[in-house]
Amino acid sequence: MEARLTTPEALRPPRLRRRKVISFSSSDPDSLWGDVLGFRPLGGRVRAVRRIATILIWTLIAIPIQALLMVLPGRGNIAFGKFYFRALAWLMGLKIRVVGDAAPGRSVLFVSNHSSWLDIVVLGGTLDACFIAKREIGEWPLINIVAKLGRTVFVSRSRTQTKGEAGVIREKLGQGERIILFPEGTTSDGTRVLPFRSAFLSVADHATLVQPVSVVFDRLGGLPACRRDRPLFAWYGDMDIGSHFWRLARRSKTRATVVLHAAVDPATYPDRKVLTAACAEVVTEACATLRQNRTPEPLTPRLPA
Repeated sequence: MEARLTTPEALRPPRLRRRKVISFSSSDPDSLWGDVLGFRPLGGRVRAVRRIATILIWTLIAIPIQALLMVLPGRGNIAFGKFYFRALAWLMGLKIRVVGDAAPGRSVLFVSNHSSWLDIVVLGGTLDACFIAKREIGEWPLINIVAKLGRTVFVSRSRTQTKGEAGVIREKLGQGERIILFPEGTTSDGTRVLPFRSAFLSVADHATLVQPVSVVFDRLGGLPACRRDRPLFAWYGDMDIGSHFWRLARRSKTRATVVLHAAVDPATYPDRKVLTAACAEVVTEACATLRQNRTPEPLTPRLPA
């Protein structure tokens, strides 16, 4: 005997009636809607494997080139480091949109929010500068190689060694290096900007300019990223970088927007706390604008009264 149909189904023509209930497997249990709006069982796996393979090949090609450029005179290693990260973003399917202009000259300190290891790829492909990273990253397989290609300066985050590490950064700034600093001190979940720690900006006295930078991953699948999508980009807590990259590599048409705010002279601020608050204010405001899918614009940090 034919199963009893519900009223809406009974009114449909027989050829349009569903003879079998459609079921979805749960290949993405962490997603709110499962496979309806998230991953299909095989969706994106070929894309992810292809991206991982090409990234490994590109990194193996880039290592000897950058190693040679770092021992040669000139700034070829800086230009190639930026090109490496740009190519890395392209191989990952990550588009980078830049709003504003980077401060010219040498000894510039860029201060940015930080939600993921992807920030290194995005900012490395946008700015002619090196990174400040915790010493533990220098021990991670593959990631340490990528970091060294970007001329990363590894420092300790322990309070007992803060003064000594600050001296290393001051020395780099004194040599004319352009440095990218993450004053939050850790990564966030991507839905907010954590408070900037003024201790990180104690080195600003050796910089000619300080430029705040906002970074938000605002497109996924070609559509505006919403709050539910933030954890896909963000890397925090005890997340495993391998599984995090795999999930991201399966997705297409992702985008990061970088807003380069007006650069300021740190000498115009009475102390590092006032400077930190001014930078945090514009970075937070621009990030909120991007998360609301509104058009961002570079902001000018508030000058002391």
